[in-house]
Amino acid sequence: MHPATPPMADERAAHDHRTLFSRRGLISRLVATAITIPLVLGAAACGGEDEPSDSAPNAPVELSVFWWGGEARAKLTEDALALYTSKHPNVTFKKTWQANQGYFDKLATLTASGDAPDIFQIDDNFLTEYASRNVTLDLTSYKDDKKLDVTKLPESLWQYGVVDGKLAGIAGGENTQGLVYNKTLLQKHNLPEPTTGMSWADFITWAENVSKVTKVPGTMDPSADYKAFWVWLRQQNKDLYKGKELGFTADDVTKWFELWKGARDRGATPTADVIHEGNATDITKQLVVTGKAATSFVWANQLPELKKATKDELGVVAYPGDPSAQWARAALYYSVFRGSEHKDVAVDVLNFLVNDPEAGKILGTDRGLPSNLDVRKSVSEAVTDPAMKLSIAVETELAAKFGPSPQVPLKGHSKIRAELIKAAEEVQYGRQTPSASAAAFLEICKSAIA
Repeated sequence: MHPATPPMADERAAHDHRTLFSRRGLISRLVATAITIPLVLGAAACGGEDEPSDSAPNAPVELSVFWWGGEARAKLTEDALALYTSKHPNVTFKKTWQANQGYFDKLATLTASGDAPDIFQIDDNFLTEYASRNVTLDLTSYKDDKKLDVTKLPESLWQYGVVDGKLAGIAGGENTQGLVYNKTLLQKHNLPEPTTGMSWADFITWAENVSKVTKVPGTMDPSADYKAFWVWLRQQNKDLYKGKELGFTADDVTKWFELWKGARDRGATPTADVIHEGNATDITKQLVVTGKAATSFVWANQLPELKKATKDELGVVAYPGDPSAQWARAALYYSVFRGSEHKDVAVDVLNFLVNDPEAGKILGTDRGLPSNLDVRKSVSEAVTDPAMKLSIAVETELAAKFGPSPQVPLKGHSKIRAELIKAAEEVQYGRQTPSASAAAFLEICKSAIA
């Protein structure tokens, strides 16, 4: 499984010899910024959603599919698509995949040049952008007709694919935020483990005590982590986004930075240089597995990957505070290109990947916990990895406490995530006060979503 944000570890470059999209897309990269996607879509062969997409029920159909991931994900995806073809012999696939790095550059080039794949993988960093440019097909009518069945998905999970009232993508998997801790370290020193529902103040006090007893900082400093900031905001009856605007103020950011300045001053966290290491997205550099902190703020489904990097036993609970601030998050989505000549078939493939029990067994937990709860149950029963079992158990437990999903992030979300790291580090290194850094960060955020 993989965090949205960031896809599964060990991703590799795609098989270029299998890439079947037109190479003219590479040339268009040079002028892509001058081309607006809506204009290209207007010139696309198939036009809008009102036009019929499939000429005959059993006519030969070839669908192009594009996704990111490593070789393991590629094999699983290919096997699932082969299963679909075995059930629908008239449908075949052109399959292309690559590592996460550069994936969205390539997707932008393909959509701008008119070579967009019929089906593509996307995450919440970009879903709003592609939906607002009319790249993604609105799946609402298919959902209403149950051609895309969401009845076995948590409601908040499928709703996390809605942008401006349109269902722009269907969750290919689910994850949520998770606080991973070093269980071996705590047991060695007879210290209590963190628990779901403990307040932020209690958590920082707990971490301070861990630091004193074990001589290992009790927690990473998550002030640069947008996931932690987002959950904390929702616990304050705020949000990261509200409509087309930011859902927080400079005062909110100041309070967040001050919370963690206080934790650093009390010795609950490492020093700024070590905190900086923990801000890296590389799973192998998380402080809970490098031995530089007793906890790390990650995605719950990253526990198995973290376990590979340490011999210590790990545990996972919800982020501090009210767990109802967390939600069933789409680890990633499957979307259909609005200009596809075979929309109906493409949507049927999405329905198959999400809801078919056999496909679910093939795909397993590579893209997160299966979205369909029945499929999830059968897949979970077959899991043998202890870390994965724990991750599934915790997320299943949290599912009963999840609150409603927030809106999908606005365009500019990636910029905001990156700038939060910079702003938090200005405070961590003592170069700016919490209030000064918060004010500067807010102005950058406003510009990012404009």
